[in-house]
Amino acid sequence: MKLGGAGVAALLGLRRNVTEGEPGVPLTLKLTVLDVSTCKPIKGAAVDIWHCDAVGTYSGVQGSSGTFMRGIQRTDAKGVALFDTVYPGWYQGRTVHIHVKVHVGGRVVHTGQLFFPDATTDAVYRRSPYSRRGARDMRNANDSIFVNGGSKSMLKVAKSGNGYVASIVMGVTRS
Repeated sequence: MKLGGAGVAALLGLRRNVTEGEPGVPLTLKLTVLDVSTCKPIKGAAVDIWHCDAVGTYSGVQGSSGTFMRGIQRTDAKGVALFDTVYPGWYQGRTVHIHVKVHVGGRVVHTGQLFFPDATTDAVYRRSPYSRRGARDMRNANDSIFVNGGSKSMLKVAKSGNGYVASIVMGVTRS
């Protein structure tokens, strides 16, 4: 059975830590949601994320079970949703990415993918468990989704301890 990100995440309820103990380089994901018409934060938006684990497997698909690397958070008064996860792995034919949906008032107001700078990914993939898989086969410049506007969804990534913090501001239309 193939489950989409929203379907699985809806079953999870709200949770900040989505790792479920899966290995990988720690990643704090900081997603800010603003009303595009006012540039003001949207409090209470539901931000839904999902991505593959460090070895390129999605939970709930490809014969795997569980709900690792999937979750929903509500934005705070500053429009921020935080997730504790791991740096995503890669799978054949795609660059490294995280899926995201933003729900406001029960409606999906944004569906997209978030991308990482290739240089950061290269550094992460020299570490275990990523290094066991060999070189990835797709970089941002050759990914069909990235080349069609993905640069607008590039995460700002900064080193933090033994991991990273990745952030982005997403402007959405409420109605």
